[in-house]
Amino acid sequence: MKNLFALLLVLLSFGSYAQSQQEVIPLTLSESLQYALENNVNAKNARLEVLVAKATTKEETSKGLPQINGSFNINYNPQIPVVFLPNEPPFGDPSIPGDVIPARFGVSYQSGLGVTVSQMIFDGSFFVGLRAAKTFAELTEFDQLKVENDVIEAVKKAYYGVLVNERRIELSEANLARIDSLLEETKALNEAGFTEKIDVSRIQVQRNNTSTALSRAITAYEISKQLLKIQMGLPKEYDIQITESLAELNPEEELNEILTMEGLRRVEEDQVQKSLELTNLDLKYNQSQYMPTLFFNGNYQRSGAGNSLSTTFESINWFGSSLLGVTLNIPIFDGLAKSARIQKNRVQMQQLENQRSFLQDNIALEIYQARQTLANDLDILKVQQDNMALAQEVFDIAKIKYNEGVGSNIEVVDADAALKEAEINFLAALYDGLIAKVDLEKALGILKSNLNF
Repeated sequence: MKNLFALLLVLLSFGSYAQSQQEVIPLTLSESLQYALENNVNAKNARLEVLVAKATTKEETSKGLPQINGSFNINYNPQIPVVFLPNEPPFGDPSIPGDVIPARFGVSYQSGLGVTVSQMIFDGSFFVGLRAAKTFAELTEFDQLKVENDVIEAVKKAYYGVLVNERRIELSEANLARIDSLLEETKALNEAGFTEKIDVSRIQVQRNNTSTALSRAITAYEISKQLLKIQMGLPKEYDIQITESLAELNPEEELNEILTMEGLRRVEEDQVQKSLELTNLDLKYNQSQYMPTLFFNGNYQRSGAGNSLSTTFESINWFGSSLLGVTLNIPIFDGLAKSARIQKNRVQMQQLENQRSFLQDNIALEIYQARQTLANDLDILKVQQDNMALAQEVFDIAKIKYNEGVGSNIEVVDADAALKEAEINFLAALYDGLIAKVDLEKALGILKSNLNF
């Protein structure tokens, strides 16, 4: 934890400045995972999605609370509308020609100030919608857990990739040192007349190949570190240094325990279960649409008018009005739209039931395959480790024989090539075993439960 706090302090202190030289940050696997869960883009978005779901729940709750709105308006009539009246007794005016009298009703300025209140008394869909919002919030929490599991899986594999490539560099450097020593000895023997020039050239070719392999190992190591930083969400201007070894991270007793572990409930099962609950609530929501709704409505307003703007707001020209009432809405016929939505919900529930059943079978198969793969990879790793030791022994014997003049240069070169091949096979088996371990942890649902923070 102290190393992690130091890491965060470095990032906060130097994050806004361009560095001419990369800051090297020591990391353990636990610290890498903790940092990734906080800074990986997918993990951050998953946490934000949970906040969105919680806000949606509040939004649904607000629909059951009083809805209060205020209003204010002021209107000016450049031309007051004309109303036509019949020009007939007893209201007719003989001085006006024609059978109608134009009259203007209204004033130049009008204003109003009001408040409206609405309160739901009964709406069956509201309670279903509220439950659905809460269930959706729970689903987003499971989605977040699923994303975190994916982040942990990716970071673990990337972290192991860095360690394997680090080991690859160590072996390549040892190979280069060994072949350089052999090359110097062979050159000395050639200068003394005990070996031919072709023996030197043969080892020089082997030395060049070894140097190329070392360069490739260094490149692969740098690429694997960049991949780890991306998975962690670590800015590219920082460099990392792994502070743990493969043996520390994968003790033999832990490997034996995981091979016999039963596992936990997978988050994918919880996701399907919540999706099924949401679809069932959607079904109930559509069914509730057949029920009537009852709302209370209230309104209070004051209105004023005047022929000039200054007289419009005089209190003598303002009058109040109010309204109280209830509204009952009774659904009668909607063209069978609700019936179609209900049928769709029932089909969707059947699909999710099928998906849940398939998921359970698939999880069982994943566990079986991952367990068998890990057991097989561990056996292969043991064989390749023994094979590498034998290849080292063969090389040492071939070199001793060559130095004593009872062996050929070709035997040494062949033994060196066989040793390199054994090392490559060992590294491949090592990486496969590490990936298989992560896959089994995922299949068992223990990726996050194994974390120590």
